[in-house]
Amino acid sequence: MSKIGFIGLGVMGRPMAGHLQNRGHELYVLKHRSPLPSEVMDAGAIACTSPRVVAEKSETIITMLPDTPQVESVLFGGNGVIEGLTPGKLVIDMSSISPTSTKHFAKRINQVGCDYLDAPVSGGEVGAKAATLTIMVGGDDDVFEQALPLFDLLGRNVNLIGSNGAGQTAKVANQIIVALTIEAVGEALLFASKAGVNPAKVREALIGGFAGSKILEVHGARMINRDFDPGFRVGLHQKDLGLALEGARELGLSLPNTASTQELFNACDKTLDHSALITVLEKLGTHCINEE
Repeated sequence: MSKIGFIGLGVMGRPMAGHLQNRGHELYVLKHRSPLPSEVMDAGAIACTSPRVVAEKSETIITMLPDTPQVESVLFGGNGVIEGLTPGKLVIDMSSISPTSTKHFAKRINQVGCDYLDAPVSGGEVGAKAATLTIMVGGDDDVFEQALPLFDLLGRNVNLIGSNGAGQTAKVANQIIVALTIEAVGEALLFASKAGVNPAKVREALIGGFAGSKILEVHGARMINRDFDPGFRVGLHQKDLGLALEGARELGLSLPNTASTQELFNACDKTLDHSALITVLEKLGTHCINEE
């Protein structure tokens, strides 16, 4: 058992924190203006008034926040985590943020004698609840081994990718693949439907072939059934593709299909699941895939 600070009890963070509590870890959480999740508090979490206090009370501090500015603010803003650190503590950022900024954050944490891991996740709310997340880690080997027992409580596929920033780079690569595959599935189902073929039957046939994928299975069904309740919101995926395009500019790369998919996301309702990309393709094609 250890003392863990957990900052970011949103859709993903709430079940992740619960898994840590279920294995006996003592949890310190940041008190916000909105009420903290009752299931986390009822299980014994201790509310703290600032990130600094969370860091003072904890041995390991985990952040699970929406974007780079929020992570930077929590770590280095007024009464930030860095002010409550003492040498030997560990900071793990499990948000999906800029790889470049991550490297700078790691250096600042290292300068006060503490370790840093970037450990973004893939698997969505379903994976967070089931503790089956894929976790992509950047950092030193020995620090990764130290944190592995915690990661094993949260996910099934846990990999050390490289040094700090490598985990975030892997997550950006993951989001490129997911976005472009969602777009491809949308085009394929739209093509089939416009040609007068049942897209549900096309999906069933393709799942068993070389075109089969988790995205065809899950998001193809969402498109056909018009189930766009957010599992992973368009706005969050837009943010991740923005990181990809920002990184590409820094590297002198062209990612044309990533850019075009980002443009399609721009025309989506940002609150819907990213499978709602199909609605933009339907508007462009003046055809709905489940029209009779």
